[in-house]
Amino acid sequence: MNSAGAGLSTHVLDTARGRPAAGISIVLHAVEEGGQRRLLNTTVTNADGRTDTPLIERGTLTRGTYELTFHVAAYFEDLTGVAQPPFLDVVTLRFTVADTAAHYHIPLLVSPWSYSTYRGS
Repeated sequence: MNSAGAGLSTHVLDTARGRPAAGISIVLHAVEEGGQRRLLNTTVTNADGRTDTPLIERGTLTRGTYELTFHVAAYFEDLTGVAQPPFLDVVTLRFTVADTAAHYHIPLLVSPWSYSTYRGS
């Protein structure tokens, strides 16, 4: 997927194995005032660790707070050499969109024991 056409995109990399993480379920919510969450999208990463379509298309991204939840336990349960049950179950990233004209790319770099993220391009 070419992320240049997207308002919000993501991908997941397995840093312990140095490869994309395929088959990870992702849930996207908008976080409303008062902390209520509104479901926007559910998807699964493909063989490249990306989603087949943007999470939110350019032009429909609005200012506000969002929450991306990555269900990583099932991915790590299928790998040999990882302690069971996996240390990480779900990874939730809450972030704020201020500039709706910009592209927001939120990658997840994950291992069986840790994760990190950043705002990509």
